Parts: sequence; C-alpha cells; structure tokens
Amino acid sequence: MAMSEERTARLRDVGLLVLRVGIGLMFLHHGWPKISGGAAKWSQLGGAVANLGITFAPTFWGLMAALSEFGGGLCLIAGFKTRIAALFMASTMAVATTMHLSRGDGLSVASHAIEAGIVFLSLVLIGAGKFSLDEALRRKRQGG
Repeated sequence: MAMSEERTARLRDVGLLVLRVGIGLMFLHHGWPKISGGAAKWSQLGGAVANLGITFAPTFWGLMAALSEFGGGLCLIAGFKTRIAALFMASTMAVATTMHLSRGDGLSVASHAIEAGIVFLSLVLIGAGKFSLDEALRRKRQGG
C-alpha cells in the first residue's frame, strides 16, 4: 500500500473511531433515562410500535428500545458487535421517525431520528474500523 493510501486508511479508521465514540456517548445520554425509567417509561416508549401495527407487549418493546439506545451506545463506543448494535439502533430510529411523522410533528422534530438512523445504517455497512474490539477479536481469531 502506498504511503498516501496508508494515511487515508488510518484517517478513515480514526474517523470511524471518532464517529462511534461521539454518537455512542450521545446515545448513552439518550438511553439512560429510558433504561432507568422503569416499566412505566418502557410501556410509554413501546407504544410507538403501534404506528407499525404492533399493539402487543408495549413494555417489552419499550425496554428493547431503551436497551438498543443505551446498550447500543456502549457497543459503539467499544466497537463491539458494531454492525448488530447499529442495526438495532437504526430500527429504533425508524420507529421513532414513524412515530413523530404519524403524530404530525413534522420533519424538524423527526430529523434527529432520521439523521441518527442514517449514521447507524452507515455503520452497519462500513463496520467499526481498525480501532475497535471487533477488529481485535477478528485478528485474534485469525491468529495474528
């Protein structure tokens, strides 16, 4: 690999690290009140899936959304199971977007969920990068 290609690859990996840690920290902030809110909060959150025609077990779905945001944030920060975590987080953002738009909140309110969803879908496609537990575990499995 030429020197400029090595530098570009390294900068890409540093950029992915900054992105993962930054968005992960923000989702710890968003997810903690949802995790710590208990069953009443989870039931309220889980009611959003009714916009998709899912009307059973709102407490379960709300807990899954809270775990997706908080646990997903932890996974992104560490770069652990990044693609899976980002997929769950993107799904949560799709539900949030649908909820906001169905309530008539408009694009200005739904935009946060849309923007975060785009970031998460990008991480599903790109992965965690070199500076991650995913990469360290991959190298260990390959013996190097």
